[in-house]
Amino acid sequence: MEAAVSFRALLLEDNASILKLLTGLLQDRGYEVLGFSSPVICPLQMIPECRCGANQRCTDIIVSDLQMPAMTGLKFIENQRKKNCKCRQVALISANWTEEDLVLAHHLKCATFTKPFFFKELDAWLDEVEATIEPTRELCNWVQDQASLSK
Repeated sequence: MEAAVSFRALLLEDNASILKLLTGLLQDRGYEVLGFSSPVICPLQMIPECRCGANQRCTDIIVSDLQMPAMTGLKFIENQRKKNCKCRQVALISANWTEEDLVLAHHLKCATFTKPFFFKELDAWLDEVEATIEPTRELCNWVQDQASLSK
């Protein structure tokens, strides 16, 4: 019998209730969730360049709130792209999208969701994303180890 593929998600959300809710949703789908209340405390933000090996990535997906104290989700994703982060599956969530934010999010190839959103919308996106994740891909452990230290 083939083992089920396990996924890893980076979740950035400053609202504790929403962070808990989304963490539960992802964990119910079999995700290991690295959750942070701010992008500035995420280990990925603290490094100047991607530390993943040539055939590795730190996470399968990133789900981020747009508006957070200290840094927006868009700025975090822009920074990750500049560092050559290999995670390309990103969803941004906001209650207050501006046209400029939407244009930039789509330029960065992010899926966008508007709060309040239906879980079936996020589930549909996750179904699409999970179908594209190579089961033999390698996840690096440094971000996971750093996340444990920061909590």
